[in-house]
Amino acid sequence: MNRKVELRNHPREQYNFRLRLAVSAGFVLLLFLLLFARFFYLQVSQREHYHTLAEANRISIAPIVPNRGLIFDRNGEVLAHNYSAYTLEIVPSKVRDIETLINELSTVIEIAARDRKRFKKLMEESKRFESLPIRTRLSDVEVARFAANRYRFPGVEIKARLFRQYPKGSSASHVVGYIGRINDKDLEQLEANDDLANYRGSQYMGKIGIEQSYEKELHGTTGFEEMETDAAGRVIRVISRTPPISGNNLTLSLDSRLQEVAEKAFGDRRGALVAIEPATGDILAFVSKPGFDPNLFVDGIDSENWDLLNNSIDRPLNNRALRGLYPPGSTFKPFMALAGLELKKRWPEHSINDSGYFSLPGSTHRFRDWKAGGHGVVDLHKSLVVSCDTYYYGLANDLGIDNIFNFVSKFGMGKKTGIDIAGEASGLLPSQEWKMKRHKQKWYAGDTISVGIGQGYNLATPLQLAFATAILAGNGTAFRPHVVKQVLNNNNEVVREIATHPLYKLDLDPVNLRAVRDALVDVTRPGGTAALAGEGAAYSFAGKTGTSQVIGMRQGEKYVESKVRERFRDHALFIAYAPAESPKIALSVLVENGGHGGATAAPIARLVMDYYLLGTLPAEPAAPAVEQVNEEGEHD
Repeated sequence: MNRKVELRNHPREQYNFRLRLAVSAGFVLLLFLLLFARFFYLQVSQREHYHTLAEANRISIAPIVPNRGLIFDRNGEVLAHNYSAYTLEIVPSKVRDIETLINELSTVIEIAARDRKRFKKLMEESKRFESLPIRTRLSDVEVARFAANRYRFPGVEIKARLFRQYPKGSSASHVVGYIGRINDKDLEQLEANDDLANYRGSQYMGKIGIEQSYEKELHGTTGFEEMETDAAGRVIRVISRTPPISGNNLTLSLDSRLQEVAEKAFGDRRGALVAIEPATGDILAFVSKPGFDPNLFVDGIDSENWDLLNNSIDRPLNNRALRGLYPPGSTFKPFMALAGLELKKRWPEHSINDSGYFSLPGSTHRFRDWKAGGHGVVDLHKSLVVSCDTYYYGLANDLGIDNIFNFVSKFGMGKKTGIDIAGEASGLLPSQEWKMKRHKQKWYAGDTISVGIGQGYNLATPLQLAFATAILAGNGTAFRPHVVKQVLNNNNEVVREIATHPLYKLDLDPVNLRAVRDALVDVTRPGGTAALAGEGAAYSFAGKTGTSQVIGMRQGEKYVESKVRERFRDHALFIAYAPAESPKIALSVLVENGGHGGATAAPIARLVMDYYLLGTLPAEPAAPAVEQVNEEGEHD
């Protein structure tokens, strides 16, 4: 058989081999080029970035929370300070079963039901925090007991923290306010204000009052520690330290002793009192009764205490002095009288014959005076001394609502005073424009009549009444009310003084002003509606009583206080300043459902002025017990 011999083509095979070898070499070279490019990118182009990441793994930055600034009254008494205590804290992210862990912890350290509830609430509200307290203010024995059993509780640690304390308790609670844990809403606000970085590590911030309004001053500047750590996260050494800057201290214009006298004078009554220094705008006392203990809020208030405060019929969390809206009643009359004189609608000698009521021309409706049968012949002076309603019904009708609005608003009615406490209500001084905008109704003449005696749509806060009284006491000069007097650093060196420059000065005729002020002095003397409060005073003072209706009365119906439920009785009001010749204090007093201003509110004012001017301490509360009522049905 013939065999076919296949001859090999060596040149071609060599060519193919070399070609494959070249392609392989090229591919390998390309891989090396890519690897080189990647190395170049990582080690040259991105060197700084990865060096930073490497350092971050090696170096840890820990925030150092600054000490919060202290709060003092004008005499140096401490109203808010800090103290150090141990807390038992849990890091939720490091614990699988928190309930089981807490049960085991309770065998070592007592954990009450309220501690569990508070911890649960903190977990819901404070998701950003690394650790949350389950127990605060541990004793040395409890600290030692946990330290011996620490190995059993991963994710649990003891920390030393500063806690806020309010040594005066409920006294001035609505002014000083309180701090509380930072929640999600607070975080959003801090981020919007570009302050979030300064709150790293911080767990608390001011919630209401001065603690909130002066948060930036009180908080301070957060410091940092740069620490080198090993692979397990343990600290090897501290590389550098930027110390925190403590928050500034605040000196308030508030006199805490005067504050306590005023609060005691209310007894068990609800109400408010604001006392101002007319020459500076300094708030001397700022009372809202009842108050609350701000210490309850520092660690997070438990549900039981929260329910007691939040659901109380007495509303202790409501700042009545700042946000309470009440008809000013007859305390509105001095400003009406001054408006009548300044706008030439009345003069001091002008008199009317008060028969006990006023009717608009062509109307049979009677606007009744508080005194049945009236006061007889009444001029401007007597109208204030005996608080004649009929006089002011006619004056309001002659002035008209636009003149009333334009003049009385100069005394701060119907707008915020600008006090340095957040949350102030603006009150309401009505006008034609307001009624059309609010109720889509035109203004009627009858609306004006009610406004003339501080009723109708008229609403004011106790702060506004005190501010208006201070302007009157200062002969028309207005100073912005303020609670903080000085800002000091942690060495108690003055950083800045709160300015006491006048906001404005009203151009008032001295003769007209004297006519009104003289009448207000006689209000506190025999024959005046506050004669009882003025009896035996060692100084002269000016005042005006007021009684504002809570419920309406039908035409011809007589108000008998004893037949009205306590919560529906009239509010008692009183404004005053003293000494009358050179006022050092101006104030407003409101007693909710207190009845007659002269019988209930004026004695409180007298006790406060006695202490401030004479240093006399009251022996008993000024306000009568809630059950004691006046049967006469007369007021002012």
